[in-house]
Amino acid sequence: MPKDNSLILWFEDVGKEDIPRVGGKGANLGEMTSAGFPVPPGFIVTAQAYFKFLKENNLTEKINHLLGTINFDKPESLQQVSHHIKKLIMGERMSDELVHEIFAAYTKLSGRLNDTLVAVRSSATAEDLPNASFAGQQETFLNIKGESVLVHKVKEAWASLFEPRAIFYRHEQKFDHFRVGIAIVVQKMIESEKSGIMFTLDPVTNDKSKVVIEAIYGLGEMIVQGEVTPDHYEVDKSDAKIIKKQIATQTVKLVKVKDGNKEVKVDKKDGTKQKISDNLILNLALLGKKLEKHYYFPQDVEWAITGNTIYIVQTRPITTLSTEKAVDTSEQTKHLSVLVTGAPASPGLASGPVKIISTVKDLSKMLPGDVMVAPQTNPDFVPGMKKAIAIVTDKGGRTSHAAIVSRELGIPAVVGTEQATKILTNASVVTVNGTTGEVFKGGITKSNLTQQQAIPSDRIKTATHVYVNLAQPDLAEKVAAQHVDGIGLLRAEFIMANIGTHPKKLIHDGKKEVFIHALSDALEKFCKAFYPRPVVYRASDFKTNEYRGLIGGKSFEPIEPNPMLGYRGAFRYMHDPEVFKLELEAIKIVREKMNLKNLSLMIPFVRTVHELTEVKKILLKNGLTRSASFKLWMMVEIPSNVILLDKFIEAGIDGISIGSNDLTMLLLGTDRDNSEVAQEFDEQNEAVLWALERIIKTAHKYRITSSICGQAPSLYPELVEKLVSWGITSVSVSPDAIENVRKTIARVEKKLITT
Repeated sequence: MPKDNSLILWFEDVGKEDIPRVGGKGANLGEMTSAGFPVPPGFIVTAQAYFKFLKENNLTEKINHLLGTINFDKPESLQQVSHHIKKLIMGERMSDELVHEIFAAYTKLSGRLNDTLVAVRSSATAEDLPNASFAGQQETFLNIKGESVLVHKVKEAWASLFEPRAIFYRHEQKFDHFRVGIAIVVQKMIESEKSGIMFTLDPVTNDKSKVVIEAIYGLGEMIVQGEVTPDHYEVDKSDAKIIKKQIATQTVKLVKVKDGNKEVKVDKKDGTKQKISDNLILNLALLGKKLEKHYYFPQDVEWAITGNTIYIVQTRPITTLSTEKAVDTSEQTKHLSVLVTGAPASPGLASGPVKIISTVKDLSKMLPGDVMVAPQTNPDFVPGMKKAIAIVTDKGGRTSHAAIVSRELGIPAVVGTEQATKILTNASVVTVNGTTGEVFKGGITKSNLTQQQAIPSDRIKTATHVYVNLAQPDLAEKVAAQHVDGIGLLRAEFIMANIGTHPKKLIHDGKKEVFIHALSDALEKFCKAFYPRPVVYRASDFKTNEYRGLIGGKSFEPIEPNPMLGYRGAFRYMHDPEVFKLELEAIKIVREKMNLKNLSLMIPFVRTVHELTEVKKILLKNGLTRSASFKLWMMVEIPSNVILLDKFIEAGIDGISIGSNDLTMLLLGTDRDNSEVAQEFDEQNEAVLWALERIIKTAHKYRITSSICGQAPSLYPELVEKLVSWGITSVSVSPDAIENVRKTIARVEKKLITT
């Protein structure tokens, strides 16, 4: 077993559990190599090597300072800071130790030739995760030859962790820039004659009975970025038959020319042909089925072919599984005329004004509610895509960047129209049907859209409630339209981060009303969208290092060696109640002035029963008492909560929610955000399972509600089965997991009834 601080690891040394060291891409390549899939050989420059480089050159503080100057509403600000950070990284020296290890690994990979062509791919430790989206934020370099060039490209790949699109992604996802590491995959180059992407289900309809394959001539970068429209094939999984073929015309391809890559024309006759043979289509589909079986989850696979040999160059879980059923949209659009058609890429129906975006420089023109119309998109387009109500592209297939990101965002998309940017005009209103691949002239009324999104009558019903974890107010209406019973964890931190200024500075400056109004306005959005379903607001649980990041925070927060175990949660409310009182005032405004009585409160990180009783006294003094409509919940996330749960309940609470992330870390004495020990984080460890069972059964004994709001139920169906069998009353999961968790619960409940 390799050491955790290894600078270089070979594919055969790692598996899917090694994401903290080698990132999602590296971990999957290692996993597939060990499982016998046809993966080109290679090695990985680990995330530890990257962190060591930052430390040796004192770069963290400099980069952090630059990041703090970004105005995320201005693309030019993001571009400028990115440029400076990448220049910093490229200007520093790599250690002799790492240079020597890269040289030695490259020589071993090359054999006698010592000039083998390799692909250099980034593998960030936050991409290709089951709950992470927008993978592919960093750079890939193809046809790299020579050890010195390779070392330079490794530094370029490190620097690409601070591409504008990557900085924006982490900012949106609330990832700490310095807890996301980057490993570099160095893989023997496959000079692919043909390449493509395979999904082990239909990515648009989520039909699991088929494998979807898209193929082009040349290197695969063009299909990922949607620069060409690929062939589209569908294979039935059950009888291994090709059930659909759509042959596209390809006019250009990317090929290796000497030591570089060049875009060349495709012969007209070849461009109209089927790109890969039926036999290769079926062989690919078989590999896809095997990958899905190995990972127990639908896969998004990149492949390449030389001669008749298939290579798998990457696989990742599909993160765009929709929870919505397809609906008949013909009634809404029957009075409209079709302007352009293409491939259906992301289901749904939306109307809005056209905004033609030819390059990244045009993104500043995008306004919320616009229909983005572009030749194709790449990761740099994501900030604008987040504003769009729908996406239409000239080029690309259902596995292109535009298609994948649209499905991530849950907005309709039509790709491969060939002529949308020529036919559609700026500011004209169009309706995009991402289910059928049509773009219509004119709009449809909001009432029609509402009717389209009506809740199906045949939704699965379960005795165990399925709640959702939410943080962003602008997602409230969209998520509320799903089959979900309420919000089991409404995080305060995202709202407070959007306010931007430390609440104690606002109090000091006589501006506490700014905080109260901003928080109450955000809470109103959640409570209105979900009414009358319950909304459980978890009071602020910023750690001191996170609070210090707010404007004015450094003046009010101590510097702690271990903020996770520091000044946070109930202890903070007791010793410095002023900020907590602002939160309580916002809750009262929503409940009393806005008459939204579905809002309840949850207290985080309660170390002792004394802390709980003191917090309850603060609630009472500020006019909030438990009632039929106002429930007081407590997070159970500390071993003392498990051991003394009877006494916490007897002190007077209505429900508990298990914070499985913190509880697992504290029970096992590990830190999932520390790459050195993250592999020890295991929510299914027998000690954790013992604690979960005790918590749920104790809550049941005292007849209070029990829930869980960590990531575990979203990831492990087998754990959901245990939770339900122990008697949990609800689970709270990420929005993308609602439907699958509901199905698992229904199956378990049926099993319990019949046994």
